[in-house]
Amino acid sequence: MTTTAAPSGSDTSSAAKPVFWYGIPHGYAKLDLDPPRERIVELVRELNTLPAEQRAQASQVLQFYAGMVTTFNAQNVHMCAVGYHPDDDGTIATSTLTISTVPTSGHNAKLVIAGLAGTAVDGRDTGMRPLELPCGLGYLAEERKRTVAPGRSPDSPEGPLRGEVWQGTVAVTGSGTPDIIVVQLVTPALHLADVYRDILLGVARTLTFTDPTKSAPTPEEPRAGAAEAAMRNDFG
Repeated sequence: MTTTAAPSGSDTSSAAKPVFWYGIPHGYAKLDLDPPRERIVELVRELNTLPAEQRAQASQVLQFYAGMVTTFNAQNVHMCAVGYHPDDDGTIATSTLTISTVPTSGHNAKLVIAGLAGTAVDGRDTGMRPLELPCGLGYLAEERKRTVAPGRSPDSPEGPLRGEVWQGTVAVTGSGTPDIIVVQLVTPALHLADVYRDILLGVARTLTFTDPTKSAPTPEEPRAGAAEAAMRNDFG
């Protein structure tokens, strides 16, 4: 498990003071959502040295990455990680994990979450259910939907590729932030929805507003909160 900190939604700069922490499970590689300009220039330079056919494919990937970074930054996405896990049939199952914050525009974030959780029905068939997490009250929503998949330019004569994905979303808030924290996991491996739901819930249980990297408390200090214990239990 990797423990990562995130600033509040109102200040996403690297110098901002973290207000919540979370764990990233094994098998996930984080994407750089704030790549330095020098790295982009170097990638373009390397791309231009490739043969024509490879250059066209690499250019499409680079454009997709640039567009994704731009979109994520506009949506207050603090972390994006891509998961690669072996499937039972010998192939690789992929997934995308994101953690973002949603400002509540002056509303009380706890009341917003409580209201949404209160309207949810406790049952998977409804696609939404209330959720008790170590850091507070939240809800779990899940759905299957068709979406555009990477691999072909939207401007091609055949049009963009489309595929069905499973999408799970956990929303929660706490005393450390006025925003709603959204943890989302998307995968095209529909047959593994139960597995990825467990991964999503495991990540959500690691959310904490207490810095888990602080030294162990002395007898005069309060004991570690339940979220820190959950972080250790879920991912080791």
